[in-house]
Amino acid sequence: MSTDATHADSESEAAEASAEPAAEPAGTAGPAESGRSRGGRTSAAGTALEKSLRVLEAVAAPGGPHRLTDVTAAASVPKSSTFRILASLVEQGFVRLEGESRYGVGPRLRELSARVSGGEPPSIGRILGELQRATGQTVHLALHSGQTITYIRKLEGDQPFQTASRVGMRMPLHTTAIGKSVLAHLPAEEVRALVRATGLPRRTPRTLTTAAALHTDLAAVRARGFALDDEENEATIRCIGAAVLGPGGRPLGGVSITTVTFLVSREELEAYAPALRAVTEALAPLL
Repeated sequence: MSTDATHADSESEAAEASAEPAAEPAGTAGPAESGRSRGGRTSAAGTALEKSLRVLEAVAAPGGPHRLTDVTAAASVPKSSTFRILASLVEQGFVRLEGESRYGVGPRLRELSARVSGGEPPSIGRILGELQRATGQTVHLALHSGQTITYIRKLEGDQPFQTASRVGMRMPLHTTAIGKSVLAHLPAEEVRALVRATGLPRRTPRTLTTAAALHTDLAAVRARGFALDDEENEATIRCIGAAVLGPGGRPLGGVSITTVTFLVSREELEAYAPALRAVTEALAPLL
C-alpha cells in the first residue's frame, strides 16, 4: 500500500472514531462489561478503568502493532473511547504509535513487565540519569507520534531554574532538537507530507518556517549526527538532540540535552554530542 493511501486510511479511521458519540448512554454496557458490577451497581470509575485495561491488553496481544479497529474489537470498547484511551496511553509512554494508526507496546509497559516477571528491568532511567549527571543539564526522552513528539521522561538540570517542558507534553517536530532528529531519519516523502500538513508554524523569530530551510537543516543533522534547536522553539533555550532508531533505521523518538543560552554556549553544548549519541544507541534495544 502506498504512503498516501495508508495516510488517508488512518485519517478516515481517526475521523470515524472522533465522530462517534463522546459517551455511551447511561445504564448500558457492552458484552465484556456484563457481570462486572458489585451489588447490582456499576462504578463509573471502575468501568473506565476496566476499558483502559482491556485496551492495554489488546495492544499487548501477539502480532502487534495493531490497528485501531483491531484494538477496538479485541477490547470490546467503542471506537471513540478506544481512541481516547490510546491517546492517553501514548502520552504516558505505555503505548507507542507506530506508523499510521498502529499501536504497539511502549517503553513504560515493557519496564513494568520486566519488573513483574522478576527479570532485570530495562535501565532507561539509569542511562538517562548518567547523561544528566555527566552534563549537569536537563535531559528529555520523547517518543515520535504522528506530527509531534511526546515527552515521556524529564530529568531536571543542576541549575536553579526549570524549563517549561513536562512529561506528557506534545511538541512540534520542526522546532525541537528531538523532532528534527526524527525528521532527519524519516523518508523524504513523509517529511514533505508533514510540511504540507502543518505549514511549519513560527514559534520564535528563529523558527525554520520554509521547506527549503528545513531540508537544509535536516541534511546538516544527518551529516553531524545530532540536531540543534537554537532558540527555535523557545527564546533563551538551546538544545541538541539525537534520534533513537528502531529496526530498519526508523526513528522511535529521541533524547535531548537542554540548556539556557545565557549560561551555556553553543560550543559547550555541542561538546556533549558524543555522550548524547552513546545514550541513544544504548536506549535503542530498550525502546
